[in-house]
Amino acid sequence: MSEAPAGMTWIPGGTFRMGSEEFYPEEAPVREVEVDGFWLDEHPVTVAEFRRFVKATGHQTTAELPPDPADYPDADPAQLVPGSIVFRPTPGPIPLDDWRRWWHWVKDANWRQPEGPGSDVYTRARHPVVHVTHGDAEAYATWAGKVLPTEAEWERAARGGLDGARFAWGDDSEPGGQRMANRWYGDFPWRGYVGTSPVGTFPPNGFGLSDVTGNVWEWTAEEARVNGGDSPCCGGAEAGEHIPRRVIKGGSHLCAPSYCLRYRPAAKQFEPVDSSTSHIGFRCALRA
Repeated sequence: MSEAPAGMTWIPGGTFRMGSEEFYPEEAPVREVEVDGFWLDEHPVTVAEFRRFVKATGHQTTAELPPDPADYPDADPAQLVPGSIVFRPTPGPIPLDDWRRWWHWVKDANWRQPEGPGSDVYTRARHPVVHVTHGDAEAYATWAGKVLPTEAEWERAARGGLDGARFAWGDDSEPGGQRMANRWYGDFPWRGYVGTSPVGTFPPNGFGLSDVTGNVWEWTAEEARVNGGDSPCCGGAEAGEHIPRRVIKGGSHLCAPSYCLRYRPAAKQFEPVDSSTSHIGFRCALRA
């Protein structure tokens, strides 16, 4: 094992039980998987870190560019303008059968102004960057000399050595009454919304990683094995079958135990690669 790269933690290789059969069907079956040791960012890429990348490269995120009409042949051309998908709490209790009640496409929403025009990240330099597509995450990783982790690497790291545990810290969702992750505390989707939190606000897992569950979903390099099945609670995105999907892991600050219990290492979703939202970020890996 070489000297630790700045801001990264060594994840020892080995065999572990990946997946779960307790919660959602896409997580099954539980299977033994072996991964080699690798380095992983201690926390999701922050706004400050992403800003340095943009200043160095001039990168424009997908949300800052108009969509390609060829990808959306049925769309009104007037609607093909820069923007992204933003969560907005509802004014009160509502039926939870249609995610469009709380997810909204917002013109000019992007990583610089996560809630749309009039918002900014001036006070959120230590928050995870959001409104990044899979391509944006890959571009950052390449610039940093890193890669996006595979799903197996990500889950091995998120478990923190607790093979088979429900959560990144064990089987108790709040051991001793302590909140262990930035997830939804309250009544989804109207009461209890907090948004993202600075990385490291909650206790790290057994490998010293912060925010592996909750806060923001994280892109992986893994290709989704199925198409369709957009999540009504977490993806907040629709795309045609011609748009590839990648696996995202870890849940986010929008995960409510009563509705979306996905702030767990085994949890996953299949996200269109061109999708950017206010609750998806990423972290990078470096293989030995």
